[in-house]
Amino acid sequence: MEDQAEKLREIMKRKKDGAVKSAHTGKSPVKPSEKARIITVTSGKGGVGKTNLSVNMALAFARLGKKVVVMDADLGLANVNVMLNMIPKYNLYHVIKKQKTIREILVETEYGISIVAGASGFSQIANMGEEDRRDFISELDSLSNADIIIIDTSAGVSSNVLDFIAAADDAVIITTPEPTAITDAYGIIKIIATEYDSLNMGLKLVVNRAKGAAQAKSVADRMINIAGQFLNLKVDYLGFIYDDSTVQHAVLRQKPFMVVDPKCKASNCVQHIVERMDRNKPIESAGFGAMFKRLFKSNANENAV
Repeated sequence: MEDQAEKLREIMKRKKDGAVKSAHTGKSPVKPSEKARIITVTSGKGGVGKTNLSVNMALAFARLGKKVVVMDADLGLANVNVMLNMIPKYNLYHVIKKQKTIREILVETEYGISIVAGASGFSQIANMGEEDRRDFISELDSLSNADIIIIDTSAGVSSNVLDFIAAADDAVIITTPEPTAITDAYGIIKIIATEYDSLNMGLKLVVNRAKGAAQAKSVADRMINIAGQFLNLKVDYLGFIYDDSTVQHAVLRQKPFMVVDPKCKASNCVQHIVERMDRNKPIESAGFGAMFKRLFKSNANENAV
């Protein structure tokens, strides 16, 4: 672990001195931007609408004039490109194998956002080791000219997911009112509290497929109160998304529901969520410098064990 932390410190030092050159082009890269806001979207279990939220949040931010990148970090079962009816030539597999850089696999969509495609079915990526994960996360610096980077993680609590959560300004946990989804969402919140109790991240909750505001608030209040009482962890209720038939219709058409019907209940909910996030920006946008510092802290904690 100490070697990995030292490597990342050297990357930071060289970036600060403006001496980093691209291994592929030999040219100095774009100066890293501290404005890039990193939003990780995750869930305790699959099938609760995580990717749908990630993609449609990206569209909502784009409507606010933001430059947005969605990175599909579900390294085992990637589906952001499927939802957008796209078949990218390159994906994260080529990045992790060091055949391409993230910027080289970045694909612009017709909806005003860009995506970094995941690598479905490559189990060796879903289970990559510590050093490869650190190298991979350092590649994110190539995307630092975006305003918003939304990272769509896999469901559950693998070390990959926790690394992406640690890298975020905002970690959005999505659940539904179903008891199993609530239990699993609380489970990931508990692990976050255990693993990263010193991180100053904005942990937020979204309730999907709610029958209405009252049901969603009841679910959110229960989870937030339990997290505060037993974990001493502050979780903010970000909002809810109606159980809207337009969503399933959009999935079948492989289009974002905000495109299929921008005025449907689900679209309005996502737009409200994003507008609220935009009003409540981090006091100091983390950017990639802070992301590295958080990873250093994580490494230091592991070395101390």
